[in-house]
Amino acid sequence: MFTVLIIFLLTLPFLLFIFSKWRYSYWKRKGVLQLEPEFFYGNIKKLLTAQFSLGYTYLELYEKFKKLKVRHGGIYRFFSPQYIPLDVEIVKCILQKDFVHFSGRGLYTHEKDLMTQTLFRMEGEPWKHLRAKLSPTFTSGKLKSMFDTLLNKIEGLEIMANDCVVAGEPINIKDVSARFTTDVIGSCAFGLECDSMRDGNCEFRINGNKIFAPRIFSQWVETLIPWKLLSYTGYRSFGDVREFFETIVTETIYYRSKNNVERKDFMQLLIQMKKSGQSNQLSKGETETIGLTNDEIIAQCFLFFSAGYETSASTMTFTLYELAKNPKIQNKVREEIKHKVNKNGKITYDALVEMTYMDKVIQETLRKYPPVSVIPRICTQNYKVPGTNVVIEKGTTVQIPVLGIHMDPDYYPDPGKYDPERFTEENKAKRPEFSWLGFGEGPRICIGLRFGMLQSKIGLVGLLRDYSFTLNENTPTPLVYQCGTFITQFIFIPYPSHAVATRSTSL
Repeated sequence: MFTVLIIFLLTLPFLLFIFSKWRYSYWKRKGVLQLEPEFFYGNIKKLLTAQFSLGYTYLELYEKFKKLKVRHGGIYRFFSPQYIPLDVEIVKCILQKDFVHFSGRGLYTHEKDLMTQTLFRMEGEPWKHLRAKLSPTFTSGKLKSMFDTLLNKIEGLEIMANDCVVAGEPINIKDVSARFTTDVIGSCAFGLECDSMRDGNCEFRINGNKIFAPRIFSQWVETLIPWKLLSYTGYRSFGDVREFFETIVTETIYYRSKNNVERKDFMQLLIQMKKSGQSNQLSKGETETIGLTNDEIIAQCFLFFSAGYETSASTMTFTLYELAKNPKIQNKVREEIKHKVNKNGKITYDALVEMTYMDKVIQETLRKYPPVSVIPRICTQNYKVPGTNVVIEKGTTVQIPVLGIHMDPDYYPDPGKYDPERFTEENKAKRPEFSWLGFGEGPRICIGLRFGMLQSKIGLVGLLRDYSFTLNENTPTPLVYQCGTFITQFIFIPYPSHAVATRSTSL
């Protein structure tokens, strides 16, 4: 036995060398151009060791492939092959035309891990049925009914901005935006007043920060360990916030049921679905009973909070950063805000819908700083890439480099420049489809995109209507991005930093 062990240990390095050589030739054998991988890490060591953010890792890969004039390329994450489409026609096929081959994201999910049973992570029929259940909660009519709830949060924004103006202090716009969206989501998703704009250390704010803290360990674990085995270890993704959300949702459902309390929020819509058991028409004449369980409500409330909290906060933050650098654009936005508000007599839902220049500004922000900078997909059945002889095998991960496409000068000349005019109808018509993916595309397009836009616009109106913003001298330019997170964030630089707000006297 000892001799066998010695032989095994001596031959192990050789076996690993042979395995890595074979594994790292996967794309060559498939006839796809690949970038030379590094042992163990593949092509994304900087991402896996938190030296590069997710978006800029794949932007760099996109640019390397682009110089080689290819439609697609292959890379490796550890020893696993990943397919990178560059051609937006291929992207369109993956996200929409041939969606049936790429319906999942390939992210860790397990029925024993409640926080992974969300619409964002689920795949196949479970995802299809849950999407059908939740879609009615995001209609324009339902959002319009919540408008007053969102509008009430503007007062807190104005108070924080005014406090900074009176004190002559710079305003940490990242913190202000996150506290605003925390209160909005807390009210609209849970029917609770978080009051984080008064108390930055409230429970919702603390747990929101935990969700979007760098998760390098989780990335390694969920990639290297088989999911079935992982579930038996007691591992729980987002386990540090699970108890908080379970308690909040369970207590809210019980309180409303016992006291016959109803509110115009997402929670109420989900509770009604739980009670009603109404039918929903599916494809091919099929019907499905829409009835949510408590666990489904808990998981989706977690998703509503996590998705709506950080993405909208980041959008507001990056928008104000760019407007502070571009005062002419800022003044034009403020002029539109005041014109539409005066026309309607007050801030109304219709007034926000009519703010078309602000729409262009937000779209340009989402181009330069897409919250989801890479869209993951998993191939669910062998797929022949159109116009090629390449077959993507079942189980292969696809990474769509959103930031790479958004910063491609072929679609957006001088891509580093912040220019909302890129999104006039005339200019949009000049670009191919799927060259802008701020909310994704296809059947898995962000279900909450209307809510996200509405929340961001209300927040920006609250700040820009009466205040102008300039960059503080200590604001880092360019911004330093957070590593180890899925959502695009920049690193908070301690006070004094970021924007300086002053009460607007012009326009």
